[in-house]
Amino acid sequence: MLLRFVAGRPVSAVTCPFLAWVAGQLAAEGVRVLVLVRDNAPWHVSREVRAWIGAHDRRVKRAGGCRLLVCRPPSKSPWLNPIEPKWMHGKRAVVEPDRKLTAAELRQRLCDHYRCPLVQPLEQEVA
Repeated sequence: MLLRFVAGRPVSAVTCPFLAWVAGQLAAEGVRVLVLVRDNAPWHVSREVRAWIGAHDRRVKRAGGCRLLVCRPPSKSPWLNPIEPKWMHGKRAVVEPDRKLTAAELRQRLCDHYRCPLVQPLEQEVA
């Protein structure tokens, strides 16, 4: 599992660098296609993100790499998204009922739980 956190809100301007990072990581492992099961969150379906994915897939077709295949489940159907049960178990495993965790604690605990490296959060670009 790959985790990458965002400093700030998950907006389209951060989604594109995140997808580039994921595609690069998987291409290095020899993965040729990543199936993205995505809901209708604005940062998933924005014109900017759709255009970036199209351009990325055209580059991959010419030069090689990891293609991104986007699949959208029907609205209000989280049980069809295979990541949802993993998130549910992860949340239950890392929270404390007595207090809220700091962002740093939460990032570390999630990475420990899913056995993935803690990577520097993506920064939002200021216009």
